[in-house]
Amino acid sequence: MFEAGLLANKRILITGGGSGLGAAMAARFAELGASLVLCGRRAEVLHETAERLRSRGSHVDTIVCDVRDPQAAEAMLDEIWRAAPLDVLINNAAATFIAQTERMSARAADAILAPTLHGAMYCTLGAGRRWIDGGRAGVVLSILSTSTITGRAFTVPSAMAKSAVLAMTKSLAVEWGPKQIRLVAIAPGAFPTAGATAQLRLDGRAADPADRVPLGRVGRHDELANLASFLISDQAGYITGEMVVQDGGTHLRSSGAEDLLQWSDQQWAAHRAGRAKS
Repeated sequence: MFEAGLLANKRILITGGGSGLGAAMAARFAELGASLVLCGRRAEVLHETAERLRSRGSHVDTIVCDVRDPQAAEAMLDEIWRAAPLDVLINNAAATFIAQTERMSARAADAILAPTLHGAMYCTLGAGRRWIDGGRAGVVLSILSTSTITGRAFTVPSAMAKSAVLAMTKSLAVEWGPKQIRLVAIAPGAFPTAGATAQLRLDGRAADPADRVPLGRVGRHDELANLASFLISDQAGYITGEMVVQDGGTHLRSSGAEDLLQWSDQQWAAHRAGRAKS
């Protein structure tokens, strides 16, 4: 589908790039000729992903960074720029878990807001400032959620954070458009990853997330990686401020949380107890 070298000469930072959808995007971007910087909090996960891509001939750097910390995010960007400027930032790092919102502590809510909203903002503003100061074009792609359209019960901080990043995407598309900086987003539906499955597929929920998808299946990681590749490429150079939904039509039918409205107090208590032990 894509011409060889579509992303040649692109230097791309992927937050949360060591696993899940971040690693899937990294693999596809590398196939298309990009040079990569993967960041995350777990050094060994980053190393394993980077070594796998390097074995295929790709140029991959890794940086251990907690994007929740603005100083750490700035230090990471300084380190990147000392080698060479970025062309693309992928805001992929995020956190979520299911909980009754009225029982969620401020600390628990902040654990979701910090990487999902604050980390994306710190990285975006830091990259944007460097692009503008250097007179360079750039692209920011944020991985969001259909909760930005439907809302989503029981993952309220995540829905809030993703919606705020969508507002940032739309706002900066206008403010930074004259600087030739594009901001785009993807709202994925069910693209199962080990991390998301552990947090969202609780005991007592429907076993197969495909049951809610009009197309009758979950998404493949390569499908999301291909969409991301197009959006950050020069072929999408006239697209900015937009979020593309990729969910098999699910958001037209369900927000994805209606089944939890039927949970009993006993089920919620058991869930809280299980989280406390983990």
